[in-house]
Amino acid sequence: MKNYQIPSATRIGHVHLKVSDLEKSLDFYCGLLGFELTMQYGRDAAFISAGGYHHHIGLNTWQSKGSHPAPKHYPGLFHTAILLPRRKDLAILTKRILENGYPLTGAADHGVSEAIYLDDPDQNGVELYWDRPKDLWPKDQDGNLDMYTRRLDMKSLFSELD
Repeated sequence: MKNYQIPSATRIGHVHLKVSDLEKSLDFYCGLLGFELTMQYGRDAAFISAGGYHHHIGLNTWQSKGSHPAPKHYPGLFHTAILLPRRKDLAILTKRILENGYPLTGAADHGVSEAIYLDDPDQNGVELYWDRPKDLWPKDQDGNLDMYTRRLDMKSLFSELD
């Protein structure tokens, strides 16, 4: 089994989340983050996207309607990472989130990317980030990728809005 490598052009196509309240989730993902509703499947499921794709995120209450969030220390999804095309897009969205009084759970510079973190209404982690160009990714002395977690310079991020 060791000889197979998945093709380098492989991407994660979408994530499908179990949520407790479809409307609250749509308010978060569409109303706050700006995704667009592409299809609603009855009262229990919806599909949302960026840019008209069929769906990047599926939301359903089929097994979870009215339930409590999953316990933090149990196996499951850590976060959904949403890649934005430019640093300025991260700055715009971060400003929007903060202006709406929605709490962040973190912000980090990972060398390869800059990210902010927050939880959706069901306490599912959400990472919003942009990638630095690959030629700027940090390397160790042997030329291997050397990611890290440092404080995100919010002042520098918001300078993108000037």
